[in-house]
Amino acid sequence: MSDALINGFAGAGGGIIAQLITYPLQTVNTRQQTERDPKKARRKQGTIEQMCQVVKHEGWERLYGGLAPSLAGTAASQGVYYYFYQIFRSRAEASARARWKNGIGDGSVGMFSSLLVAALSGCVNVLLTNPIWVVVTRMQTHTKASKRTKLNHILPIPPAEALPIAAIEPPPYGTSHAVQELYNEAGFWGFWKGVLPTLIMVSNPSMQFMLYETLLKKLKEKHALSKKGTNGVTALEVFLLGAVAKLGATVVTYPLLVVKARLQAKQIIGGDKKHHYKGTLDAIMKMIHYEGFSGFYKGMSTKIVQSVFAAAILFMVKEELVKAARRLLTKDTILIDKV
Repeated sequence: MSDALINGFAGAGGGIIAQLITYPLQTVNTRQQTERDPKKARRKQGTIEQMCQVVKHEGWERLYGGLAPSLAGTAASQGVYYYFYQIFRSRAEASARARWKNGIGDGSVGMFSSLLVAALSGCVNVLLTNPIWVVVTRMQTHTKASKRTKLNHILPIPPAEALPIAAIEPPPYGTSHAVQELYNEAGFWGFWKGVLPTLIMVSNPSMQFMLYETLLKKLKEKHALSKKGTNGVTALEVFLLGAVAKLGATVVTYPLLVVKARLQAKQIIGGDKKHHYKGTLDAIMKMIHYEGFSGFYKGMSTKIVQSVFAAAILFMVKEELVKAARRLLTKDTILIDKV
């Protein structure tokens, strides 16, 4: 098995585990990003309080709305990203060694090359997996409304005679419903909504991996110079490096994440025009005009907790899976050689 495939499968496994652990935080954060009601926006609620409100009014299952396509998207995204990252990284390393033989450089991949490798991998990933994340956003932002509310708009039923919320449950909103709704609204190209800010958001994992690779390289050098004389790193050290790298990248690129979520969420057509976005630039201008620059940082604290924790878990699990796969392949090779 090639190194690219090992890293691809390990990345997918790490991504799935991280997603399962942090998904409720991601759901709450997506709702915070797409909240357009100024009255609700002014009411400062903590992340835990918002999670409790969702459970109280909509049930536990809403915290995991869109989990199935999200896990599929995570596996696809991380697998695609790490696969192409390893391919591009290997080529960059080969190029660096070739330059070193010619007396140029020190034979290692520089910061700019690391950034370029991460950016190219991210672009391939975005173009291939964007439709999955549009559907996930739709399912995360869908609120469980009661049929009673809809019936009261149609029938002249006095409030005292209206049916209780628990009496009539709305039909479940699943993946097929989200896909059909999106297709009816915007057609085939609707599945690539928000792709422009998402492509720009490639700078987030690019910065993340650039910081991670740089910090990892320095840590290995530090270990090599220590008394132990080894450049190996522990799972805890990888966890902390992943957290620091993701924190730096998230703070810089968060406004683009909010714009992307607004574009991918269900558009309010026929109502207030300030809630309907025609494209990336229109969304940015309307957010500045109606919400100010603070609108670009809605739910940032939740996102920092979720993304940093998820990234740290992903890096730690991915590195451990890569090590395990390589040990397994090495043992198989030794057994084959003995035979």
